[in-house]
Amino acid sequence: MTVPRDAERPPVLQPSIASGPRKRLAPLVIGAIGVVYGDIGTSPLYTLRQCFTGAHHLPLTPGNVLGVLSIIFWALMIIVTLKYITLIMRADNRGEGGILALTALVARGTEHNTRRRWWLVGFGIFGAAMFYGDGMITPAISVLGAVEGLEIIAPQLHPFIVPVTLVILATCAAVIASQAVISGAFSLTRAAIQMGYCPRLRLLHTSAREIGQIYVPFINWSLLVAVMLLVVGFRSSDNLGGAYGIAVTLAMLIDSVLIYFVMRRMWRWRAAAASCRVGGGLPPDLLQDAGKECIRP
Repeated sequence: MTVPRDAERPPVLQPSIASGPRKRLAPLVIGAIGVVYGDIGTSPLYTLRQCFTGAHHLPLTPGNVLGVLSIIFWALMIIVTLKYITLIMRADNRGEGGILALTALVARGTEHNTRRRWWLVGFGIFGAAMFYGDGMITPAISVLGAVEGLEIIAPQLHPFIVPVTLVILATCAAVIASQAVISGAFSLTRAAIQMGYCPRLRLLHTSAREIGQIYVPFINWSLLVAVMLLVVGFRSSDNLGGAYGIAVTLAMLIDSVLIYFVMRRMWRWRAAAASCRVGGGLPPDLLQDAGKECIRP
């Protein structure tokens, strides 16, 4: 009995079936790029503003501009590529990443030393609080900086900057910061609930296919109220610049401390190797903070 040639050939997927997952993957890739790099891209804007404006600004010369841009470029390259992509993203807790994942790994690796464990867990919780601070400050400083541009065009609009900003915040704050800090706050809250560090809150899953796409109403409205209070209290992006730098830099420094203990206790790295790897990321962290608070001559 002979088998027909057509029966020997493997079945060919129909174009509509084969291209379906690819079509769904493309929006996810674009969204992931926006979430990851959207917040990173705003930091250099604040840095440049703080370096060349304010009481301790640098003279606006070609040399100073190129020098600040060089610091920003290499700080981002070292922090993002060498520290986070090649090191910290490897430290996941059952597929979840972030500062609370590092905290969980540290707690697991120091369970025989109760005192050290609770100190490190406290550091992790404090770092998570700094991330929430970033989530509050980023929308406020973004909108204030944009609306302050009205003063350049029409100085007589200066008394109306804060009222106009409140109106814009009420409608656009979520759009401005939702790509990174607000969605990050949602994920951080879910991780805190799972670890028992936060009371149970209502979580809404916005996707039938992606478990990580969530919405937390309490956190969303709390951030909105906090952003409005920051705008009213600080009244200018210059005043918020230092607070923004402190929040981001403390979170990064705590990441460095936690990843050091993960490398030592969980990955069994030697102390010298772990110190060199983590210590190499500290100067760019500090340089980034120096730029946000203004590089003084």
